[in-house]
Amino acid sequence: MFAYIRGKLEYKHNDYIVVEANGVGYKIYTSLSTIQNIQPVGNEVKIYTYLYVREDVMNLYGFLTQEELGMFELLLGVSGVGPKAAISVISSMSPSKFGLSVITNDYKSLTKAQGIGSKMAQRIVLELKDKINKTELVSSFGEKDQAADEIKDNSRFSEAVSALIVLGYTASEANKAVASVYREDMDIESVIKNALKTLVRN
Repeated sequence: MFAYIRGKLEYKHNDYIVVEANGVGYKIYTSLSTIQNIQPVGNEVKIYTYLYVREDVMNLYGFLTQEELGMFELLLGVSGVGPKAAISVISSMSPSKFGLSVITNDYKSLTKAQGIGSKMAQRIVLELKDKINKTELVSSFGEKDQAADEIKDNSRFSEAVSALIVLGYTASEANKAVASVYREDMDIESVIKNALKTLVRN
C-alpha cells in the first residue's frame, strides 16, 4: 500500500518514530539502526515502509534503507517469525552480516537478537538458505563470462553472491554487484557491504 513515506520527523521513541506527511502523523515501528541513524527531529526523512495487517492488527513498519526493508520482508516469510522478532534481528545485525550468517549456517549470531532462540534461528537459516540455487549461480552466465569462472573458483566470491541472493537479489544482479567491488584483500562481509551499495532496488 505504501512504498515509502517522506515527511517531517516529529518524534523518535526507542522502537518507533512519528513522521508527518501532508498533515497526517504516521506512527512507524522500526529498528534500532534506523532510530540511531535517522535525521534529528524536525528534519525531512524518507522511510521505506511495510503495512502489516492481521485480523486484529494494522501496524506500519519502516526503515531508512531498502535493504533493511527487504530483510524484514524475508524474515516475515519464515514460519513462526512475526514483526517483533524480525525487528529484533534487524536491530542486532546489518543486512550484510545477516546474509553472511545465513549462508555460513551461523545461526548462533541470530540468537544474539532479543527473543530469538536456537530453534527459531535455525529455522531462519534453513528456510532462507533454501532460496539459493547454486546451479543457477553458474548457469545464469555464459561460458566466457569471467564472473562465472570466479564463482566456480573462488569460494568467497560465491559466498558473497549467495548472501545477496538471500537478501532478495537475482543471481545476475548479485554476480554483477560482487564482480564490480571484489578484491582479494577484502573480507567477505566487506565485499557484501560494498556490493549492496552498488545495488538499487526497484
